[in-house]
Amino acid sequence: MTENKTGKFNKALIWDYFILIARIWLAFTLLRYGWSKLIGGQFYVTEETLNSPLKQIDLLRVSWYLADHEPFNSFIGISQIVTAGLLIYERTIIVAAFMSIPIWANILVWDMSFMGLYTGFTIRITFYLLLTILIILHYKDKIISTLQILLKGTSTKFKFPIWAYLLVIPFGFLLELIGSIPIAIIHYIGQIFK
Repeated sequence: MTENKTGKFNKALIWDYFILIARIWLAFTLLRYGWSKLIGGQFYVTEETLNSPLKQIDLLRVSWYLADHEPFNSFIGISQIVTAGLLIYERTIIVAAFMSIPIWANILVWDMSFMGLYTGFTIRITFYLLLTILIILHYKDKIISTLQILLKGTSTKFKFPIWAYLLVIPFGFLLELIGSIPIAIIHYIGQIFK
């Protein structure tokens, strides 16, 4: 099956099988992680831990308590499930691989911060990140051509004189003030009904 007519193994075919296995396994892993978050199987903290003084609780339990709050927990779980589905579907492999990088990186930094640098989890997540990078490298020709199309001729519709760039600061400040109007309204309404 993997041998060519001369009896030698077809390296490209074997590499393609490896990438297939890697992306399906990563999808399965993301699906498990995401589903576990949605059904309350991850980030669970016991009642005994909740009733303990904060200084007696290890960082991992504190982090799990914080991560279990909504909408953070569901957002992460759904993101992992969506990315898993996109990894399985042929047309969205590249998009899913790029989507999974911040997911793996976030888990890695989280685990390093709250569990330690060299734990089984940090090593495993680093391996998943490496597999994701290998998937991206496998499709590098398509990625490079897509990036060339996206970056070619990217510019503003109009050419602005230098003085127009000086107006960015005051108009940016004005934009920020406009964005704070809903906050002021909510605060005002809260004060009325207090």
